[in-house]
Amino acid sequence: MDSDDEASFDIADTPEKRALKARLVELREEHRALDSAIFALQEQSGGDALQLARLKKRKLVLKDQIQWIEDRLTPDIIA
Repeated sequence: MDSDDEASFDIADTPEKRALKARLVELREEHRALDSAIFALQEQSGGDALQLARLKKRKLVLKDQIQWIEDRLTPDIIA
């Protein structure tokens, strides 16, 4: 396993942190998949506007969830 791998082993990780990291990977993958789906739908001349709006809304929800998890995994540093 590469040390730069997001799911790399860290002995200080709690089960909760490992679960959050795994969920973060899943959310990022889904976010990228939605990017592709949105792009493909926009390329269609008769693309479904309602479906496009739903995909974009889902992508925003994922972005918020990703940010929430990243905030939980980043330690607060008080200088």
